[in-house]
Amino acid sequence: MSNLVLIVSNHAADADALQEILPKAEDGPFTIEWVRHLRAATTRLTSEDEEVIDIILLDLFLPDSTGIDTFHKMFSVMPAVPIVSLVSQDNVRLAREAVQSGAQGYLLKGYFHNALVPQALSNIIQRKLVEEALFVEKERATVTLNSIADAVISTDRLGDVTYINLAGERMTGWSLEEAIGHPISDVFQLINRASRERMENPTAEVIRDSKPRELSENSVLVRRDGTECSIEDSTAPIYDRKGKITGAVIVFRDIGPAQTLMSLKMTYLAQHDSLTSLPNRVLLDDRLAQAISHADRHSTSLALLYLDLDNFKYINDSLGHAMGDQLLKSVANRLTSCIR
Repeated sequence: MSNLVLIVSNHAADADALQEILPKAEDGPFTIEWVRHLRAATTRLTSEDEEVIDIILLDLFLPDSTGIDTFHKMFSVMPAVPIVSLVSQDNVRLAREAVQSGAQGYLLKGYFHNALVPQALSNIIQRKLVEEALFVEKERATVTLNSIADAVISTDRLGDVTYINLAGERMTGWSLEEAIGHPISDVFQLINRASRERMENPTAEVIRDSKPRELSENSVLVRRDGTECSIEDSTAPIYDRKGKITGAVIVFRDIGPAQTLMSLKMTYLAQHDSLTSLPNRVLLDDRLAQAISHADRHSTSLALLYLDLDNFKYINDSLGHAMGDQLLKSVANRLTSCIR
């Protein structure tokens, strides 16, 4: 497919030189359109009935506009189309000023027959297409992230915020502009619901260990205004193309009072016997592991007392399981009445 080039110049010699080399170039093909005035160029660019221009070669000195204003006027009309300035050696400073304002480069008059000219124009067009595709992809991702109910925050590998979606702004009280560059520990403050102690931010562990993790059930987010909400969270590392960690992403949601109570209830049921409400084997394993670790750290001894109900099987067999359950409840009540 041919690349359509719009030459905007009042110098016929410059236009003729470009029209001679570009259509024949191997890096093309290029199709040329030529206008002499800025007004004619803007009219052509804004016409909906004409083909889309791929690149503009703009002389900064035209009959109806001169100097850097020529570029600014053209850029304001069509910022998405790459613009390359056409200048003499005496006006290189202006061309560099145009580059700082958004131009993609400049060509020196008298050197248009150089074989690198069409190659450079082709590269500029392709780079602009890639930039546009990346922009569209980024916009699509932003719209998607802002459309979901879950809050999303991303960080770099130092733990500074690089992005926060609309749900994240609402839940934390930090806007995107305010949050970017701040440590995640400032924007995403966590405390333990039971102990009220500040919790380590999950991104540090995820980046350090290079593996995802979830928050504990007791996690509470402290918003910027000091209010609190219970949340569920998952955190995962972000990798670059070489597999190197570049940061982390946190996805979280407000689980609300009802869900908080349900979560607490589910946690309790998972750790306690449904008949006696005594801690079950799961909680025993956890507490025993903590006690052993504490004893190891402090060089102390640990005692474990084991109680058994002799001949309990005969109660079940002779009086039935209902009576056996009542006996277990009675024993549990006696135990809890005399120990912690």
